[in-house]
Amino acid sequence: MTVEYEEQDGVGVHDALQRLWTPHRLSYVRGEGKADGDEPAGCPFCRVVAVSPDEDTLILARGELVFAVLNLYPYNPGHLMVLPYRHVPDYTDLTPAETVEFAEFTQKAMRVIRSVSEPHGFNIGMNQGVVAGAGIAAHLHQHVVPRWGGDANFMPVIGHTKVLPQLLGETRRLLAAAWLAAA
Repeated sequence: MTVEYEEQDGVGVHDALQRLWTPHRLSYVRGEGKADGDEPAGCPFCRVVAVSPDEDTLILARGELVFAVLNLYPYNPGHLMVLPYRHVPDYTDLTPAETVEFAEFTQKAMRVIRSVSEPHGFNIGMNQGVVAGAGIAAHLHQHVVPRWGGDANFMPVIGHTKVLPQLLGETRRLLAAAWLAAA
């Protein structure tokens, strides 16, 4: 394979590294679409539940008090979030009924992802507050991230790039169908 390099002519040193460009990630880096303050009107999670059909918003399933949606910036294929419809920032703000459905949706999400993708494990968690890493701290959300042995390779570590083998729409279609079929 012959690799051609563009001359940098004064704007950089030729280092023989190839570059993978991911311009679609720039909106995430810039914070576009993030919550504007703590009010529901500025919350992308509150906005997404008002849109139909669910295919347009990556919503997988809707319950009475909570819903599941694919993460727009996934760590791995099938990375989804479970959220209450109510705009609350903290796990302790959930009602007992919301807490039960939140837990049941998380369990079902794991079963559904296992049936579709056969992951070796999961990371499940919530970042409570901005200092804990919550990108949208004003609306509680729990991440369900499928994991496979060796899925953390050199690309994100060295290349700061995540390689995803499936488009979000296709992932949503597979998981939504499996969600409906799951007991």
